[in-house]
Amino acid sequence: MEMPSLDPEALARRPELIRALRHFLPPEHVIADQASLRAYECDGLTAYKQKPMLVALPETTQQVSQILRVCSDLGVKIVPRGAGTSLSGGALPVADGVMIGLAKFNQILEIDYHNRCAVVQSGVTNLAISEAVRSHGFYYAPDPSSQIACTIGGNVAENSGGVHCLKYGLTTHNILGLECVIPDGRVIRLGGKALDSAGYDLIGVLTGSEGLLAVITEVTVRILPKPETARAMLIGFSSSEASGNCVASIIGAGIIPAGMEMMDRPAINAAEDFVSAGYPRESEALLIVELDGPKIEVDFLISRVEKLAAEAGADTVRISNSDEEREMFWKGRKSAFPAVGRISPDYYCMDGTIPRKALPRVLSAIMGMSKKYGLSVANVFHAGDGNLHPLILFDANVPGQLERAEDFGSEILRLCVEVGGVLTGEHGVGVEKRDLMGVMFSDDDLKQQQRVKCAFDPLQLLNPGKVFPVLHRCAELGRMHIHDGKVTFPELPRF
Repeated sequence: MEMPSLDPEALARRPELIRALRHFLPPEHVIADQASLRAYECDGLTAYKQKPMLVALPETTQQVSQILRVCSDLGVKIVPRGAGTSLSGGALPVADGVMIGLAKFNQILEIDYHNRCAVVQSGVTNLAISEAVRSHGFYYAPDPSSQIACTIGGNVAENSGGVHCLKYGLTTHNILGLECVIPDGRVIRLGGKALDSAGYDLIGVLTGSEGLLAVITEVTVRILPKPETARAMLIGFSSSEASGNCVASIIGAGIIPAGMEMMDRPAINAAEDFVSAGYPRESEALLIVELDGPKIEVDFLISRVEKLAAEAGADTVRISNSDEEREMFWKGRKSAFPAVGRISPDYYCMDGTIPRKALPRVLSAIMGMSKKYGLSVANVFHAGDGNLHPLILFDANVPGQLERAEDFGSEILRLCVEVGGVLTGEHGVGVEKRDLMGVMFSDDDLKQQQRVKCAFDPLQLLNPGKVFPVLHRCAELGRMHIHDGKVTFPELPRF
């Protein structure tokens, strides 16, 4: 994996940069010693590590603006970081750049129950939002497995999902407004508390932009009233193919569960050893299906899902009888990643999305790839929306195993695109999938996406080395010009 070449001029300006940053930040909020910088050398994708040149820890939007203005004036690269839970290397530092850590942006600024929204700083953790509104019977719907640690700013940057995104949507469907700082230091506000806002959907552009366009400092999120009733089902199958067919049958019957997750036998047993959730160890595949809404509706849908599961060949069905039992079912699923960490020295977590009808084919192919590469795999994924998370098990201390794991993962992602899916569902491209972007997009596609980056970041200082396999200079691409609502690129021929 290649990162942008080092800028010797930026490295030479390190003492000047330290002085400039400490002019408006407390000295302890500018981290420069090598031992302390090591804490920031990677995110959740630990295969790649690089210490940043400096780390700045602002507490206010004004300080973020000043940092970006200083870096822009000096031509220094910037990498934003939330909680560092990214699994695609989205927060991997660069050696000649400043990392902006946003952990101090941890305040819930306003809760507005009348408008069903909350205004929070970008460093607030995902779960903290739901906990803050729980007493009034509300919650924040997107719930990634790392929700106890991951921050809302990072969720926006990666367009995170979670086990309940099937019914309630991804991050992009649950935010109303953003405050962010663009690379030259200007602060912009988009949207607000209204259900829609005028003009271009720039919130949609920034959501999932992986820190390449702006640094997010504040988010207005939707909060929802908790459903009257929620019950979960554990449905065991003798094969992953049968489980995949059941998923298709449930969706095909017009039933949209609040969540529908699938785990294979290695993941089932790892999670059961970890939290004792009551999973059927003898099953080759497990579906966790949650239904919510009015009690009469939930009871009716559970009976329908039971029938569909039986027709698909289910071996076991267990239905939660209390919120505590339901939460335990989900605790096992949300603990699957750390649980698998107990059975393998290392694992490589993939993130591709496929059409639901392709589930049986892809799961069968992954088993064949496992034999081909000589590496075990545990499958944990959002079955309802086809978002796969195969966990490839390996030992980085064994020469060649990391490389085999990466090749294995690459083949999985290529298959996802081949069957009509995409390279990522929620983890982002980062550095992990950057060099596979050409599998899904043409050169013209990628150049057009880069023109959007150039509109926000003409000096290309923000989060360099991520997403784009080839980064063209903005002057080569041509800047976007907007006049009377028309977008033109002067260097392109007219037709």
